[in-house]
Amino acid sequence: MMKSCVTIALVSQIKTGPWIYWNDLESSFGKAASLGFDAVELFTPSADAISTDRLSALVDQFGLKIAAVGTGAGKVIQGLTLTDPDPVIRSRAVDFIADMIGFGASFGAPAIIGSMQGNAVPGIEKEQALSWLAEGLNTLGQQAEEKGVNLIYEPLNRYETNLINDLMTGVSFSKALRTGNVVLLADLFHMNIEEPSLADSIRLAGSSIGHVHFADSNRRPMGLGHTAMDEVAQALKDIGYAGYVSAEAFPFPTPDQAALQTIQSFQKYFC
Repeated sequence: MMKSCVTIALVSQIKTGPWIYWNDLESSFGKAASLGFDAVELFTPSADAISTDRLSALVDQFGLKIAAVGTGAGKVIQGLTLTDPDPVIRSRAVDFIADMIGFGASFGAPAIIGSMQGNAVPGIEKEQALSWLAEGLNTLGQQAEEKGVNLIYEPLNRYETNLINDLMTGVSFSKALRTGNVVLLADLFHMNIEEPSLADSIRLAGSSIGHVHFADSNRRPMGLGHTAMDEVAQALKDIGYAGYVSAEAFPFPTPDQAALQTIQSFQKYFC
């Protein structure tokens, strides 16, 4: 049985980004719980931005799980990526993500590596950047495994990275890693740009998928674009996916309406 999830962002630098709820953690938890979401996905400035005691209290109070924690603030705020040509910056990126892994693992939640994968910058061959990325994922995947959680790697569309843009390239890359603890994030918005068929790609990726981002073709809440969601939902059922379906979508037209649209779409396709 798939589980519903909604995003909460606490990073002021990305106010135009695709997250449903913003800033007010307690209010966002309460709204998510009242709509019937199973979990929340957190995007925080750092691993220590929220005390674990406070977060534990909110989890207990509202009966929600923490589905995953995002790491993108490491790039947005500090300019860190796993493929920066400077080894000092790559090392700092690994340290930042490792801290986020520890934070998430306190709640049984994996960390997501999306934008922090970086790019092959001018003057650097793509093969070299991919080697640095593999090095970082191997180190971090092992750390995640030691803490009892997966590490989620997210292929991004061509406008956000020039490294890995589609699920099957991600599958091949992850299977070549020394760690077996890296799973893929199937982000339906990115997939709408890169995949010939979302449903076929999901079936081919199969058990490599460990998390799903639920947004329509225009990155508005599901149901407000042209994603063939019937086919996508069937493909996820066909592979036996039982993880979180998490709304990383624009808060359109308002956060409350976006959350309602999301849970209604989740119930339509998965319940």
